[in-house]
Amino acid sequence: MIPTDALTHPTDGAAVTHALVEAAAAAGHAPSIHNTQPWRWRLADNLLDLHIERSRVLEATDPDARLATLSCGAGLHHARVSLAAQGWHVAVTRTPDPGDPDHLARLILDRRVPVELPSLRRLQTVRLRHTDRRPVTGEPVGTADLQAITASVEAEDTWLHMLTPDQVLELAGATDHAQRTEAGETAWQAELAYWTGGTRPAGTGIPDAAIPDRATRTTVPGRTFGHPGDLPISAGRDRAAMFAMLYGRTDDPVSWLRAGEALSAGWLTATELGISLLPFSAPIEMISTRQAMRVIIASTGYPYLVVRLGHFDAAEAGPPHAPRLPTDQIIDRV
Repeated sequence: MIPTDALTHPTDGAAVTHALVEAAAAAGHAPSIHNTQPWRWRLADNLLDLHIERSRVLEATDPDARLATLSCGAGLHHARVSLAAQGWHVAVTRTPDPGDPDHLARLILDRRVPVELPSLRRLQTVRLRHTDRRPVTGEPVGTADLQAITASVEAEDTWLHMLTPDQVLELAGATDHAQRTEAGETAWQAELAYWTGGTRPAGTGIPDAAIPDRATRTTVPGRTFGHPGDLPISAGRDRAAMFAMLYGRTDDPVSWLRAGEALSAGWLTATELGISLLPFSAPIEMISTRQAMRVIIASTGYPYLVVRLGHFDAAEAGPPHAPRLPTDQIIDRV
């Protein structure tokens, strides 16, 4: 444990401002649909407000901003990780203004707390975590590691359902159907091309270095980007991959936000354990396939996202980290 006075800044006001800016900067490393980074932070006094940035919401792929809200939830969790590592207790209010649906959360620093070493390691993991779309080729994920990932997800009021082999085949069919249907829509094609092409906003989107150079030989088809990238893909299959569904009891913006926090928690835990986690949003993007995913959990809840878990050969070089927006483009100071 590190004493909090070792982290104290010259004045209380300066310490709070520093902590909140650092939290928003850490949030900028969170995963998001097509790396759109659809968040905007507003800093005032001792509080930090999270807003959804509508200009970076995918209108064709994500018309109800379900996945954008989930992405913002991942950023919210990253911010919480940063504040814990800086020795601050934070009070979080989700959807604090019923009259403003774009105002997703408010964070208020109320007191200093001791810093635990796991909190510092978790903050370091924020910068290590990244998306890897290659087929996993290593051994299956062990039971203890699955339990650790599940526990971190459930700590964020979201559940994780591990898919059986038969359910993985259902997932494969739903994913293939969703991607074929979306690929036939002109608006969807244009949107995908924008966020994966040379005209995407600087610091956002998916670069060719993170897109496979050919179709992967996997049971569940990976995202089709409309063009080959530069990421080398081996001939291996993902036979050892495991798939899980993030789900919850309700289907509303607060639930989507919490699901994003759970995704971040589970992904950071997986990264610390040396496990690759890859989100699959295609079967969630269409109402029909989302309903098929709900049937998998016997309609006991609502699916938010599917994730793949697995190991890579440590000798294989993975893709680079995706670009990020500079902090002055995601933080407003009031």
